[in-house]
Amino acid sequence: MNVVKKHIFILLLWCLSLGLLSAQNTTGSEFVLKGSVVEQNTYAPIAGVSVSTDQGSYAATDGLGEFSIKAKVGDVLIFESSDFETVRHRITSDEDVRLEVKDYDGPTQKGRTSREANHVQLLDSANYYKKDNIEKSIDFIAQSISILGKNPNKRLLAKSLTSLGEIYLYHGQYDLAISNLNEALNSNKSILTQLLLGEALLLNNQVDEAEITLKELQDVKSMVPYQKLKLYELLGDVKMEQANKKVALEFYEEGLRIAKKNQITPKITDLTSKIAETYASANRQIEAEGYFNSSLELSKKENPQRAIQESEKVADFYRNTNRFDLEIQQRKNSLNELKKLEKTAISNKKNREQPADSISTQRINYKIGNAFAAQNKLDEAIPYLQRSIVEADSEEDLTVQKDATRKLSEVFKYKGDFAKAFETYQEYVALVDTLYSRKEQEISRAIRQNNEIAAKQSRISSLEQERELSQSKYDLAVTEQQLFEESNKRQRLIIYSLLFGLILAALTAILYYRSSKQQQLANNLLALKSLRSQMNPHFIFNALNSVNNFIAKNDERSANRFLSEFSILMRTVLENSEEDFIPLSKELELLRLYVKLEHSRFADKFDYDINVDEKIRMDEFEIPPMLLQPYIENSIWHGLRYKEEKGFLNINLESVSPEILKIEITDNGIGRQKSAALKTKNQKKQRSKGMGNIKKRVAILNEMYKNKVDVSISDLNDDKTGTKVTLYLKKD
Repeated sequence: MNVVKKHIFILLLWCLSLGLLSAQNTTGSEFVLKGSVVEQNTYAPIAGVSVSTDQGSYAATDGLGEFSIKAKVGDVLIFESSDFETVRHRITSDEDVRLEVKDYDGPTQKGRTSREANHVQLLDSANYYKKDNIEKSIDFIAQSISILGKNPNKRLLAKSLTSLGEIYLYHGQYDLAISNLNEALNSNKSILTQLLLGEALLLNNQVDEAEITLKELQDVKSMVPYQKLKLYELLGDVKMEQANKKVALEFYEEGLRIAKKNQITPKITDLTSKIAETYASANRQIEAEGYFNSSLELSKKENPQRAIQESEKVADFYRNTNRFDLEIQQRKNSLNELKKLEKTAISNKKNREQPADSISTQRINYKIGNAFAAQNKLDEAIPYLQRSIVEADSEEDLTVQKDATRKLSEVFKYKGDFAKAFETYQEYVALVDTLYSRKEQEISRAIRQNNEIAAKQSRISSLEQERELSQSKYDLAVTEQQLFEESNKRQRLIIYSLLFGLILAALTAILYYRSSKQQQLANNLLALKSLRSQMNPHFIFNALNSVNNFIAKNDERSANRFLSEFSILMRTVLENSEEDFIPLSKELELLRLYVKLEHSRFADKFDYDINVDEKIRMDEFEIPPMLLQPYIENSIWHGLRYKEEKGFLNINLESVSPEILKIEITDNGIGRQKSAALKTKNQKKQRSKGMGNIKKRVAILNEMYKNKVDVSISDLNDDKTGTKVTLYLKKD
């Protein structure tokens, strides 16, 4: 190709001067200089460009348009190709160099295809490991983003971020899924990404946001049939969450119409089943049974696993309508079909705890035994329950084994065989202890896994930040290059030297300031973590005492219910334990559950009320986790518990101003003075330590977040009875 003057070259240098260069000579140590050559408009890499220095070093750009060459500050870098004019540039630092060629019409497709092929291959690998190894899958996503370089193709970047959001969605990491899917939409809008975002928001209980996201797609004309029916299915799920069953049915039926029209068989079954469940929840049994019969027949045409799943849904419907004979027959059919399968994808692997909604022979046998017991057919119930226990023990399914053992103990008691009932109950208690220990281990593993995932997500976020920094450097380099061409060499050297000195001084000051702030922040975070770790065992200990109290009274139903609610509370506490602040709505949800648990134990000691001002915008306020719970605990355990007559606990949230929220916790208990007189020396020490921890947490958080929280405690009445805790919370 002939060289023409229309080719314009822009050479970008991302560097700061390392010192003054003399007009004639340069000195310094040799280093490896890296760079790239790309087409200006598309950033397509240009391969095969000869790169050399005036000192004799040589290299050539690879398929990605990149090169590495040995050089020194002051050397002249020479770019040569038959497709554009030779370019020379004097090296002023060891920072990367990029040459952009304008109006280039030489070959670039080979390099571009290679990069896209590598990107597709990495995404395929990520999807391959998506279900079994989330850490490895995220690593492949990070690599797929990394190879896109500092100025990535936005379409390819969006694909990577969408795949990452889908991985997080599959593993229940809904917050991370939402974050990455939003980033993907910012890079390149697509219907698939927006559907996934709507699903993630719905699963994360952000129902209104999910509805807004999904409704934006209703007027999109370019959606394929599967996307349309998926949209209507998700909108139906949204309306079910909002308890609008009539509109939910309309969305499901529209999705079913599209599925039938386009013969999307699996979705025909799914939507028929959802319509049946909607009718069942609306207590329209005739319509529900008709759709359940249809979904059952459709599922049999798909595969045995899907048929068993639908069969169990129908059995649950019969159970909820007290048609136990039909339930038993349906579950026996499921049991027979399940036994025919050598391996079933809907059963969990051995040596793993099964989720509550999994389908297995032990769970079906347990439900059959339950159905017989509900009809008072105790002799028929016993063998199914015993078989369930044996199978659950073989599969190490502690949840089913515990439930079946408890039910078997009840059956023996109803039969009057109290010796067997007592023996079976002891086995049940042992299983509860084992299951609790297993759950603690699972929670610990989940926390560790979440920390590992967070670290990998941080790596991906850092890639985004590097790209933004790269673009800023690019803009700055263009300006510097223009100034460089307009000034003489001596003036440039003086300006760059002064600039370097100023930047060096500023960087030194900034680094010193950041180092000091980071050290202070690290100390505060460590102190907060220590204080939280001291509070959680105390809270857990009191809650477990409540469980022990129910067990001691042989109130296994209350103990089981309390333990179930306590596990939900513990999961919420542990999820929030690493956060300095959580949404006020989450803290209020935790308090409601905690007060409910305490009231179930001390129902004869107090009643309670939680009032929330309708003017409060809950999503605009954040509060330190477990900040209010110790004050409520003190009100119950040290004020109301010792009151002779029944007391009352009131929790009131009101808006003082758009920026400030007032929270009051009052009780008409015996008061702080009398409570202190009743305490032992050890109890006084423990309370002092607990309240001291709260004060330290508030002090540290106020130091870090500029007086966000203000707490005061006073007597409620003039006679020193009752206690009032007043807390003011500022908006961020």
